[in-house]
Amino acid sequence: MQPPASAPGASPWRMSVAPMMDWTDRHCRYLHRLLTRHTLLYTEMVNVGGILFGGTERHLRYNAEEHPVALQLGGNEPSKLAQAARLGEQWGYDEINLNCGCPSDRVQRGAFGASLMKSPTLVADCVKAMVDVVEVPVTVKHRIGLDKDESYAFVRDFIGTVQDAGCKVFIVHARNAWLQGLSPKENRDIPPLRYEVAHRLKQDFPHLTIAINGGICTDEVVQAQLQHVDGVMVGREAYHNPWWLARWDSLYFGAPERQLNVEAVEDAMVDYMEREAAQYGTPWYAIARHMLGLRHGLSGARRWRQVWSDHRLKDLPAREVAAQARAAGTARA
Repeated sequence: MQPPASAPGASPWRMSVAPMMDWTDRHCRYLHRLLTRHTLLYTEMVNVGGILFGGTERHLRYNAEEHPVALQLGGNEPSKLAQAARLGEQWGYDEINLNCGCPSDRVQRGAFGASLMKSPTLVADCVKAMVDVVEVPVTVKHRIGLDKDESYAFVRDFIGTVQDAGCKVFIVHARNAWLQGLSPKENRDIPPLRYEVAHRLKQDFPHLTIAINGGICTDEVVQAQLQHVDGVMVGREAYHNPWWLARWDSLYFGAPERQLNVEAVEDAMVDYMEREAAQYGTPWYAIARHMLGLRHGLSGARRWRQVWSDHRLKDLPAREVAAQARAAGTARA
């Protein structure tokens, strides 16, 4: 993966949108790419078994406009991860990422996600198997600890072991993962954020690319973090307030500022809905759900969202729903 031409020498991981289950599907990523040309976009975590045995095209299909786009894999068997990584590269993904951070019960039962941090040697074997068969970067997204153990040595040794297998990029979610007693949602809020751990990792591993993730929702926080690490990954705020992304190319990649407006982006999404319906039979509401935050903070946003969310309109063409939504959003209260 090459840095954007407008930002010579900039890390491709300088800004990215996190992999988020049920959220960052290809429709969501299409919207995000309309807003930012350079930000790295991640797929939802895709289980290796789904790719190998459940329909490769269904799990790997994406829009060409999404580049740069990274495929995040969930799994714990080196040989199967290698097969899935090879397929991901063949499909054109710019990066293969291994999930070592998800704490959900389902993932724990499969002994991958955050549970993998218990076995850094196995993670290293998984990374090595993928590195050996692909040319694109193989990266790891992980937590800074498990349960209530806040020992720095744990995450330091984890990275030390995995880097030896050929991983040069680590995306650090700066919270512990509590494998018992918390839901995935609670795991995003209750374990305290400890950004200083990621900063220390960058100091101890200056030759590695370290990006930080967790609770980042303003430019002020992004800019503060970029003083210490190579990149910032934003999660929920990018989804709920996607218009924020429209500033990132100029702020963080040195690109000329683009003259975007909400109506043009919405029109582009309606065009996309029509193409998806014609080509794949995708209903417009499966796409529209990802853009409900597009007018975040604007006058009439609530009424606009209500129209796009109205299940009674599902049988109408997307363009007609768009017209109703825009009319509702601009009507006087």
